[in-house]
Parts: sequence; C-alpha cells; structure tokens
Amino acid sequence: MPEADLSLLIEAARAAGRIAGGFVGPQTRRWDKPEGAGPVTEADIAVNEMLEDRLRSARPDYGWLSEESEDSSDRLERERVFIIDPIDGTRSFAAGETAWAHALAIAERGVVTTAVIYLPMCDLLYSAALGTGAQLNGAPIHASAVRDMGAAQILAARPNLEAKHWRAGAVPDFRRAYRPSLAYRMALVAQGRYDGMMTLRPSWEWDIAAGDLILQEAGAICTDRRGATLRFNNPHPQVNGVIAAGAPLHARLSAALAPQDPDIASA
Repeated sequence: MPEADLSLLIEAARAAGRIAGGFVGPQTRRWDKPEGAGPVTEADIAVNEMLEDRLRSARPDYGWLSEESEDSSDRLERERVFIIDPIDGTRSFAAGETAWAHALAIAERGVVTTAVIYLPMCDLLYSAALGTGAQLNGAPIHASAVRDMGAAQILAARPNLEAKHWRAGAVPDFRRAYRPSLAYRMALVAQGRYDGMMTLRPSWEWDIAAGDLILQEAGAICTDRRGATLRFNNPHPQVNGVIAAGAPLHARLSAALAPQDPDIASA
C-alpha cells in the first residue's frame, strides 16, 4: 500500500504545483487567520480544495488533517490519515519567492508511511515510502554524517539560539542557516545539504509529518525537542518541537539543550 499511496501523493503534489503556479505571489489575495494563526492566500485554499477532493476520492476510508481544513475528530477513528500542508511557507509564496513547498503525508496508526515534499518553483520533489529509502527527483538521498557540533551547519530560526534553550546558557558553536519552509528545512537535512535542523517551538503536524519519514528513510534521526519519537494524528495536532540530524550529531544537540523547556520552567 505505501508504494501505491506514494504514486498518488506524487501525482497530487504535481497537480498542486500547477494550481499554485497559476497565482502571482505579491498580487495573490492574502489575509490573516484568526488568533494569530498566520497568513493564508487564495492559492492555499485552491490547492487545499483540489487535494481534499482528489485524495479523499481516491482513498475514502482515510481520515483528513490539513492546515486549511476545519479539523474533525472523525480522523481519530481512522486507521490511516492524510496530513497535508497545501503551501508550507505561505509568507514566502505571497512575497513571490520560491522556497515554499507542498507537504503531503499519510500516517498509519500514528506512524508516517508515505511522504512527499514538493517545491514546484525549484523543481525539487522529495519522496519516501516506509522501508524503501528517500529520494530527490527519483535519485536516492542520504543524511550528512557530520558528527561534531563545531563543523555542523544547522537550519534553525534565530530564536532557537537564545541562551535560555541551552544547558547552562551555553549556545553551541554550530553555523546557523535558515529557510522559510519548515518542510523544506527537513528535506534539506535528508538530502545532506545541511547537517541538522531544529525548531524548539510547538510544531503543527502538517508542517513536519512528511519530513519526518523522508529524514528517517535518509538515515537521519528525527524526534521532538526532548528526544521522543514523533507520533501523528494526535487529538491536538502538535508536537513538542523537532530536532533532526544524523545519529551522533542528533545526540550532541539533544544533550546540549536545557533539561526543561523554558516556558515550563518559568510557569
């Protein structure tokens, strides 16, 4: 089933790229979602409507979780569920930039079995099915083998380097880089372009589900910020941050983090 599901997701992702490409970035209608949930554009909605119709018609017994769909507890009763971000990196998309992605995944009993991250403007399609390895445009990819923090280049937003997040306030001396799409950051680590990535904020499942499988199939370790295995299709679809890297570097990053989340410590 994962192999058949992968073909379905690849075809759907390419169709999403064609729809999104029909909108012009800065001229696309954009508005802010309630309660500070971030921006959304008419392209996000158009892509989401196509994906929901196409994917749910193909797999009517699968549940549905998408950033741009009203959530329903019905998905919790399903063995398999689609986890979808129609456009990850909406701010980048609305600005007319290229580093945004369609992120599509299928989880079975909490474990991602099939995943696609597609950047149509960059012609990059990352994919994986459980147990078959990870690929970029059909060619195998593998995570970096860098072990030492000082030699590592890590994708992370600047707030992750605040001293409060690190043991005794000692921020590691890795080199920092950034990309606006969280799914793309995960894919770049799977590709070996960067040695690791991290986000220490609560992370929505639709941003990270596809990247979780692609990273693992590329030989990386992907966990929450406390080192716990990521599980998906939760009643509240968030996890406690993400850390991803090859095994030795992942262990070093995890060990360097403060033992308690700063927000919990100050509560």
